[in-house]
Amino acid sequence: MPTVGEKAPDFLVKNQDGKEVQLSDFAGKKLVIYFYPKDNTPGCTAESCNLRDNYQALQAQGYEVLGVSGDSEKSHQKFINKYELPFDLLADTDKKMIEDFGVWKEKSMYGKTFLGIARTTFLINEEGIIEEIIQKVKTKDHTAQILK
Repeated sequence: MPTVGEKAPDFLVKNQDGKEVQLSDFAGKKLVIYFYPKDNTPGCTAESCNLRDNYQALQAQGYEVLGVSGDSEKSHQKFINKYELPFDLLADTDKKMIEDFGVWKEKSMYGKTFLGIARTTFLINEEGIIEEIIQKVKTKDHTAQILK
Protein backbone atom coordinates (compact mmCIF):
# COMPACT_ATOMS: atom_id res chain seq x y z
CA MET A 1 0.00 0.00 0.00
CA PRO A 2 1.32 3.46 -0.81
CA THR A 3 1.84 5.70 2.22
CA VAL A 4 0.97 9.26 3.23
CA GLY A 5 3.34 11.71 1.55
CA GLU A 6 3.91 9.52 -1.51
CA LYS A 7 2.64 10.23 -5.00
CA ALA A 8 -0.59 8.31 -5.63
CA PRO A 9 -0.20 5.42 -8.07
CA ASP A 10 -1.19 6.41 -11.60
CA PHE A 11 -4.16 4.59 -13.05
CA LEU A 12 -6.12 4.25 -16.28
CA VAL A 13 -9.52 2.66 -15.63
CA LYS A 14 -12.90 2.93 -17.34
CA ASN A 15 -15.82 4.54 -15.58
CA GLN A 16 -19.44 3.42 -15.66
CA ASP A 17 -19.83 4.87 -19.18
CA GLY A 18 -16.72 3.19 -20.64
CA LYS A 19 -14.74 6.47 -20.57
CA GLU A 20 -11.10 6.13 -19.54
CA VAL A 21 -10.21 7.99 -16.35
CA GLN A 22 -6.67 8.59 -15.10
CA LEU A 23 -5.02 10.35 -12.20
CA SER A 24 -3.74 13.20 -14.40
CA ASP A 25 -7.38 14.12 -15.21
CA PHE A 26 -7.52 15.53 -11.67
CA ALA A 27 -4.30 17.57 -11.69
CA GLY A 28 -4.86 20.72 -9.65
CA LYS A 29 -7.85 19.20 -7.82
CA LYS A 30 -8.20 17.38 -4.53
CA LEU A 31 -9.46 13.84 -4.90
CA VAL A 32 -11.28 11.32 -2.72
CA ILE A 33 -10.76 7.78 -4.03
CA TYR A 34 -12.81 5.26 -2.08
CA PHE A 35 -12.37 1.55 -2.65
CA TYR A 36 -15.34 -0.61 -1.75
CA PRO A 37 -16.04 -4.36 -2.10
CA LYS A 38 -19.24 -4.59 -4.19
CA ASP A 39 -22.10 -2.60 -5.70
CA ASN A 40 -25.51 -2.92 -4.04
CA THR A 41 -24.32 -4.48 -0.79
CA PRO A 42 -25.43 -2.89 2.50
CA GLY A 43 -22.14 -1.33 3.64
CA CYS A 44 -21.12 -0.19 0.17
CA THR A 45 -24.54 1.34 -0.43
CA ALA A 46 -24.44 3.16 2.93
CA GLU A 47 -20.96 4.53 2.20
CA SER A 48 -21.81 5.63 -1.36
CA CYS A 49 -25.07 7.26 -0.27
CA ASN A 50 -23.33 9.11 2.57
CA LEU A 51 -20.87 10.54 0.05
CA ARG A 52 -23.79 11.36 -2.30
CA ASP A 53 -25.73 13.13 0.46
CA ASN A 54 -22.67 15.23 1.33
CA TYR A 55 -21.31 15.66 -2.19
CA GLN A 56 -21.83 19.43 -2.21
CA ALA A 57 -19.91 19.78 1.06
CA LEU A 58 -17.06 17.72 -0.42
CA GLN A 59 -17.05 19.84 -3.57
CA ALA A 60 -17.12 23.02 -1.47
CA GLN A 61 -13.83 21.82 0.08
CA GLY A 62 -12.44 21.27 -3.44
CA TYR A 63 -12.80 17.49 -3.63
CA GLU A 64 -13.77 15.35 -6.59
CA VAL A 65 -14.94 11.83 -5.70
CA LEU A 66 -14.22 8.49 -7.38
CA GLY A 67 -15.50 5.12 -6.20
CA VAL A 68 -13.60 1.98 -7.22
CA SER A 69 -14.52 -1.70 -7.13
CA GLY A 70 -14.01 -4.75 -9.29
CA ASP A 71 -17.59 -4.57 -10.57
CA SER A 72 -18.36 -4.11 -14.27
CA GLU A 73 -19.32 -0.86 -16.00
CA LYS A 74 -22.89 -2.17 -16.33
CA SER A 75 -23.08 -2.97 -12.60
CA HIS A 76 -21.80 0.53 -11.81
CA GLN A 77 -24.39 2.12 -14.13
CA LYS A 78 -27.19 0.30 -12.30
CA PHE A 79 -25.76 1.26 -8.90
CA ILE A 80 -25.45 4.93 -9.90
CA ASN A 81 -28.96 5.02 -11.37
CA LYS A 82 -30.55 3.23 -8.40
CA TYR A 83 -29.03 5.57 -5.82
CA GLU A 84 -28.57 8.73 -7.95
CA LEU A 85 -24.83 8.90 -7.30
CA PRO A 86 -23.36 12.16 -8.68
CA PHE A 87 -19.78 10.90 -9.12
CA ASP A 88 -17.97 8.36 -11.29
CA LEU A 89 -17.44 4.75 -10.30
CA LEU A 90 -14.41 3.04 -11.81
CA ALA A 91 -14.74 -0.53 -13.07
CA ASP A 92 -11.38 -2.04 -12.13
CA THR A 93 -12.28 -5.49 -13.41
CA ASP A 94 -8.64 -6.59 -13.82
CA LYS A 95 -7.92 -5.29 -10.28
CA LYS A 96 -4.74 -3.46 -11.34
CA MET A 97 -5.67 -0.19 -9.61
CA ILE A 98 -6.96 -2.12 -6.59
CA GLU A 99 -3.61 -3.94 -6.32
CA ASP A 100 -1.52 -0.80 -7.03
CA PHE A 101 -3.25 0.96 -4.11
CA GLY A 102 -2.67 -2.12 -1.92
CA VAL A 103 -6.30 -2.74 -0.98
CA TRP A 104 -6.58 -6.33 -2.32
CA LYS A 105 -6.19 -8.25 0.93
CA GLU A 106 -7.00 -11.47 2.70
CA LYS A 107 -10.29 -11.12 4.52
CA SER A 108 -12.41 -13.47 6.59
CA MET A 109 -16.13 -13.92 7.00
CA TYR A 110 -18.05 -16.70 8.72
CA GLY A 111 -14.79 -18.52 9.41
CA LYS A 112 -13.67 -18.58 5.77
CA THR A 113 -10.74 -16.60 4.39
CA PHE A 114 -10.72 -15.10 0.91
CA LEU A 115 -9.15 -12.29 -1.09
CA GLY A 116 -11.17 -9.12 -1.47
CA ILE A 117 -11.14 -5.35 -1.38
CA ALA A 118 -10.38 -3.83 2.01
CA ARG A 119 -12.68 -0.80 2.30
CA THR A 120 -10.17 2.06 2.17
CA THR A 121 -10.25 5.75 1.20
CA PHE A 122 -7.34 7.82 -0.09
CA LEU A 123 -7.33 11.63 0.09
CA ILE A 124 -5.06 13.02 -2.61
CA ASN A 125 -3.98 16.66 -2.91
CA GLU A 126 -3.75 18.90 -5.97
CA GLU A 127 -0.23 17.64 -6.75
CA GLY A 128 -1.24 13.97 -6.67
CA ILE A 129 0.29 13.32 -3.24
CA ILE A 130 -1.56 11.11 -0.73
CA GLU A 131 -2.50 13.27 2.26
CA GLU A 132 -4.49 10.73 4.25
CA ILE A 133 -5.51 7.08 4.15
CA ILE A 134 -8.71 6.09 5.96
CA GLN A 135 -8.76 2.36 6.71
CA LYS A 136 -11.43 2.20 9.42
CA VAL A 137 -14.27 3.55 7.27
CA LYS A 138 -17.55 4.39 8.99
CA THR A 139 -19.91 3.64 6.12
CA LYS A 140 -22.82 5.71 7.45
CA ASP A 141 -20.70 8.73 8.40
CA HIS A 142 -17.78 8.59 5.97
CA THR A 143 -17.92 12.24 4.87
CA ALA A 144 -17.30 13.36 8.47
CA GLN A 145 -14.09 11.29 8.45
CA ILE A 146 -12.98 13.01 5.25
CA LEU A 147 -13.88 16.60 6.22
CA LYS A 148 -12.90 16.46 9.90
